[in-house]
Amino acid sequence: MDKFKTVLNIVQKQQTTLGFGLVALLTAGGEQVFSAVVFKCPCNSWNFAYGTVFLLVPALALLVLGFILSNKTWKMFTGICVKKPTPIHMKNFCAFLKVFAQIYTTAMVAPISWIAVALLNGVYFECAMTGVNVTLFSDHLCSNKAPQCQHELQLFPCGKSTVPQAEREDVLAIVRAESQVLGWLLIASIMMAALLFTCVARCRSPVSYVHLKFWQMYAQKENELMEKQAWAKVSSFFRFSPREQHYSILHKYVDTNLNPTGAHKPSIRSEGGDFNSPTVLGFVDEGRVML
Repeated sequence: MDKFKTVLNIVQKQQTTLGFGLVALLTAGGEQVFSAVVFKCPCNSWNFAYGTVFLLVPALALLVLGFILSNKTWKMFTGICVKKPTPIHMKNFCAFLKVFAQIYTTAMVAPISWIAVALLNGVYFECAMTGVNVTLFSDHLCSNKAPQCQHELQLFPCGKSTVPQAEREDVLAIVRAESQVLGWLLIASIMMAALLFTCVARCRSPVSYVHLKFWQMYAQKENELMEKQAWAKVSSFFRFSPREQHYSILHKYVDTNLNPTGAHKPSIRSEGGDFNSPTVLGFVDEGRVML
């Protein structure tokens, strides 16, 4: 039991890092399934467009999904269009950029994972690069190869070319190697950028590391408590009765006070309802709807 508590404490302390890791693993697994089941290189003039779309568009979709699923996005934008316009101060603008950077950083985990794994796999990049209509790049791939190599380069991923198989495999191996190099460079650059950003943020902290961790834990607990209290406050107006299938006070009013003939039944309060009616719904106890 003590070991389980220790593991649980570690998970709670590192939940952000573990969450990022889980998102990256799920994205990587999805990319592997996607490339094996869905992706089929056309081996024609569509190679470049087809491979590029499969490499970048899912990443864009994951980025948008990351923004949609982030609570901070909706906390920042909810009601912003109906607020009174106020002068933009540099402090408020910097705070806005800080929150947006946090949202963007979190949302970028899945897209970067998709692109990195796709580049390491090399399937999308291989299809896209064999369809590039650039003479310099074709000369680079088909150097010391059969004369028809440049003209049939787009057929290589499907193995339909008249170029000898050994030469086709050499060309595809070069493309995959370039793809994997780009993938590792992307991973390394992201890790270095994350390290640099964290170092800059921490070195500008006015408090010590222990105080900063305490503040983060306190802010998280405070946010959770506020959400629970807000939900309890809202749900008190809409209680569900296990004895009667009423989902709200208005639902109970319609169900109990009106019948198909239009006759009125006793009001909710006179029946001794199982919840307290809010003041704003006082019209229910008058047996009529105020228009």
